[in-house]
Amino acid sequence: MPLGFQSINFGTIAFGFFNIDTDLLLLEHYFLFADDFCQYIKELDAGCSDEFETAWEVYDIAGRNDIGDLMGAIHGVRYTGFIGDVYKRFPFPLKQEDFKQKPDGLKNREVVLRLLEKYATKKMIRIVLNQADNTVRIGEYLFSRGVFQELLEYVWLGATRGGKRESGRRMCLK
Repeated sequence: MPLGFQSINFGTIAFGFFNIDTDLLLLEHYFLFADDFCQYIKELDAGCSDEFETAWEVYDIAGRNDIGDLMGAIHGVRYTGFIGDVYKRFPFPLKQEDFKQKPDGLKNREVVLRLLEKYATKKMIRIVLNQADNTVRIGEYLFSRGVFQELLEYVWLGATRGGKRESGRRMCLK
């Protein structure tokens, strides 16, 4: 389930996995697959300097109606937009104990990608890691170092079963 994270310039924004049967992440209106996100993070870590800039390829869904209604889809009452199409194909589990991110979401990528391509445009977004200001910009969203680390931790814990972290793991903005 996406969580609210505090950006510096847009207030609280949604970030995270939005369906347990897929490995797709959303960052407000940007969508990218978790393994792509992790690869991009590795590149950020390797590029540590006072200011490092790169670009990420994402899927952008511009309109709220095209993104859809997450809570309506979860509750099975409103299947609109991309998220509605995903939940029609991969419904919310009936039992609360089954609500866990599945580590094999990659197996559904082709189905999810076909749905995503109906609504989204591929685009490159600017990423800027600024050590002096302790900020990270992802597209138009600016995050403090601490909040950016929370984004990383969210994906790390969602991508590992049991939420165990690899000891000694170092990321650039720690």
